[in-house]
Amino acid sequence: MPLILITIAAIFLALVFLPQWWVRASMRKHAVEREDFPGTGGELARHLLDLAGLRDVRVELAQPGADHYDPIERVVRLSPDNYDGRSVTAVAVAAHESSHAMQHADGNTLLATRVRLAGSVRSIEVAAAIILALAPIVAILVKSPVLILLQIGVVVALLGSRVLIHILTLPVEMDASFNRALPILEKGGYLEQRDLPGARSVLRAAAYTYIASALVALLDVARLLRVLRF
Repeated sequence: MPLILITIAAIFLALVFLPQWWVRASMRKHAVEREDFPGTGGELARHLLDLAGLRDVRVELAQPGADHYDPIERVVRLSPDNYDGRSVTAVAVAAHESSHAMQHADGNTLLATRVRLAGSVRSIEVAAAIILALAPIVAILVKSPVLILLQIGVVVALLGSRVLIHILTLPVEMDASFNRALPILEKGGYLEQRDLPGARSVLRAAAYTYIASALVALLDVARLLRVLRF
């Protein structure tokens, strides 16, 4: 029996962490600087946004590994390697994040849903932080098992919301990568034919980042339930 449990745990951990490893490996593999590229990822993002008529969308530098499009502030943010880099990864990521701005401009319903859910998760995080901070004090004063159940419910709801938002994000990411970014790079001639397979790999990794995030959030839920012996 212990061997079976260990095997199941090992498989589960592999399913959780292998996607993260694959995403990072794909990004690194194609991040080699190319002197033949005419511009940086940041310059390409600005160019693509201008072509799409989105001159009001800014392009800014982000923290390492924090590439994203902010629909609230209408900003495409690229990590230093992608903002200043001249690589297949930099070009593909810039096109991917710019595509999110185009989705926003087109009124993409899934993107709008993701934004609303993200706002809900932030509200849940604030509520969870307050309840968890006050729980020990209130438990001493009230001595009610209801409080413990409430605490558990809030944490599970928080973690469950994260799983949900990551799952719902996947169609948005796939659309940005393969219905928008890749055709732009192909038809616009921004990459040579020999570089397109690498771009596809990077765009696939960019989309599947949220699968890895969903699995990590699911692991957090499993850990919590195990601690609580559910």
